[in-house]
Amino acid sequence: MANTTPTKIKTISEFHRLSGLPQPEHPLISIVDYSLIKPESKSVLFDFYSISIKRGVHGKMFYGQQQYDFDNGILFFLAPNQVLRVEVDEHAPSNRSGWILLIHPDFFWNTPLAKTIRQYEYFDYSIHEALFLSEKEEATINNIIQNIQQEYHSNIDKFSQNIIISQIETLLNYSERFYQRQFITRKISNHQVLDRLEELLADYFTNDELLSKGLPTVQYIADTLNISSGYLSSLLKVLTGQSTQQHIHNKLIEKAKEKLSTTTLSVSEIAYELGFEHSQSFSKLFKSKTNLSPLEFRQSFN
Repeated sequence: MANTTPTKIKTISEFHRLSGLPQPEHPLISIVDYSLIKPESKSVLFDFYSISIKRGVHGKMFYGQQQYDFDNGILFFLAPNQVLRVEVDEHAPSNRSGWILLIHPDFFWNTPLAKTIRQYEYFDYSIHEALFLSEKEEATINNIIQNIQQEYHSNIDKFSQNIIISQIETLLNYSERFYQRQFITRKISNHQVLDRLEELLADYFTNDELLSKGLPTVQYIADTLNISSGYLSSLLKVLTGQSTQQHIHNKLIEKAKEKLSTTTLSVSEIAYELGFEHSQSFSKLFKSKTNLSPLEFRQSFN
C-alpha cells in the first residue's frame, strides 16, 4: 500500500457514508452486511467497537504488526482507537459474505456494560489470535446478531436499549466461552507456545540479559513470542492456571534456589545477578513464593 496513514472514522454514520451505505437506522449501533461493502485496501481507526465475521476476502488484514489471512468462521474484535489495515486483491472475483457489528461507546452510557466491556480481554488480542468458530458456534453467534438486528429494526422504545445490551452481553459471554474452548482444543499450537515460553525464560535466565536488562517484562515475553500480551496471559491461565508474570517469577525462584543451594554467593550478590536493584525486593518475593527467606532456604541445605 502506498499510503498507510489510517483514516480516523469517528461515527457509525461516517462509516456508512464512506462505505457507500445508506445512513444507519440507529446512530450508535449498526449491523452491516459485509457483501455490500466495496473491497479496497485501506488503513482505518474507529472511535467505536467492531465485532465481525468476514469471508471470501482475497487479501490480508494487519492489526499492529500481525498479519492474518481471511478465512471462514473467524470472529474478531476491535476496540476504539485500534488501527486495522486491510490489503485486498480488488480484481479478484467477489464472493464475500459476513457481517460487521458496530457499537459506539455512547450506546453503553449509563449501563453496566460501559464499565465491564474492556474486561473482555479478547478486544486486545491480535488479528491472528481471532476466534475460530465451529459451525454450531457460528450459528449461535449469528442468531444473536439476528436478534439485535430485529430489535433495532423495530420501533425503538424505552425497552430497546436494555434488550440490545443484554444481547451484546450474551454475544460477549459466548465469545468468552468459545475462546476458553479454543485454548484447550488447539492443543498443538498452544503447547508450542508453552514450550517456546519455557525455552525463552530458560535462555534469558542463563545469559547476561538479567544483568543488562533486569527481569523480563510480560510485554517483552509477548513480543518475543510474537503474540499479544492479553492472549498469552489468557492462554496460560487456561492451560496452567498461572499468569505470564507468575511464570516469570517461577523461573526466577527456580534460578534463585539453584544459586542459593550450589554457590556461596551472598543474597545481595544473587539478587543482583537475578536483575534486582535492591536485595530487599528479591528477599520479599522469594519469601512470598517459598514461605522462607533466602537465608532460611540456604540453611535448610546445611
